[in-house]
Amino acid sequence: AVQKTLIDVVRSTPGITLFEHHTLVDVITSRKLGLAGQRCLGLYALDKATDEVVTFRAPQTILATGGAGKVYLYTTNPDTATGDGIAAAWRAGCRVGNMEFIQFHPTGLYHPHAKSFLISEAVRGEGGKLLLPDGTRFMPEHDPRAELAPRDVVARAIDYEMKRHGLECVHLDISHQSPEFLQEHFPNILAHCANLGIDITKEPIPVVPTAHFTCGGVLTDLSGRTDLPGLYAVGEVACTGLHGANRLASNSLLECMVFARAAAQHIAQAPRVQIPALPRWDDSRVTDADESVVISHNWDELRRFMWDYVGIVRTNKRLERAAHRISLLWAEIDEFYAHFHITRDLLELRNLVQVAELIVRSAQLRRESRGLHYSRDYPQLAAPAAPTILVPPVTH
Repeated sequence: AVQKTLIDVVRSTPGITLFEHHTLVDVITSRKLGLAGQRCLGLYALDKATDEVVTFRAPQTILATGGAGKVYLYTTNPDTATGDGIAAAWRAGCRVGNMEFIQFHPTGLYHPHAKSFLISEAVRGEGGKLLLPDGTRFMPEHDPRAELAPRDVVARAIDYEMKRHGLECVHLDISHQSPEFLQEHFPNILAHCANLGIDITKEPIPVVPTAHFTCGGVLTDLSGRTDLPGLYAVGEVACTGLHGANRLASNSLLECMVFARAAAQHIAQAPRVQIPALPRWDDSRVTDADESVVISHNWDELRRFMWDYVGIVRTNKRLERAAHRISLLWAEIDEFYAHFHITRDLLELRNLVQVAELIVRSAQLRRESRGLHYSRDYPQLAAPAAPTILVPPVTH
């Protein structure tokens, strides 16, 4: 309802021009153009319809690009959650914070030929039991609250059992409830599973933990301002400090509303800034890619090793392996970006690898287990609590 209302208002407001199906390429800064000072001047975006890069010139720019759930193999996020705003802001010289804190929902629908679908925690609240493929219940071994333990505990337990037994998923059984009960309480889950051939009134639901929310992001103040004058960040792309090490349910919606209003009010009161003419995107020295399979292969490889090494449970060795793989991917992606015409897939892969690097670096710096970051090498909580802040090199 919120999204529909917002979209309707945007479309009906004469002063707003809507550019749909555009992908962020990069933020344009005065430093990148060799001008004095350092501020945001606008951005480059790829028009999906024409495959051309469009230049947007603006005295004030707001990033509202969402999180980076697609960096993982399983996620509840839409396909566009590729960390575009986080990566672009980092390249523009903005600090990021708390990137190690990735919230995983314990039960996303697992299906080899369908996107992950959220299986509500209310299913466990209504008596749903988590089972291994042989029907063995495992949650009581991990926590006295069993299936009613907090989502992070449940997600870690599922991850442990999957890695221990080499499983692709576990099962969530709610079939003890009547079909009428399930239709009344979980109509969407019942229908979605039925469309995939799963009758939850008679059989368990295959589930897997899924990346759900990026608690870290581009550092902002209470007005949504980033380190770069003229650039704001609102929503999941931002790190406002509101979520700390773990997000409370629905706080992210409130964050969007509060900080969007704060950013708009600050922009309305800001003095007018003259923005110089900006150069068009220069693609005169690149050609069409001859092997796009490299992009799809690297995309799949990144999401798989991030899931295996930088997921719910982490170790120093796993993080080192991930960092090494990321460095190898960077070499191939940099070559592609420098020599071939950019595509949406290339842009999103480039941004995902950048975000993956930030997640790994942040996780390596946090030598404790806190909130959404759990390390087997540092299982205890350290004091005092402090954010993890990364500062980009000046060369960006």
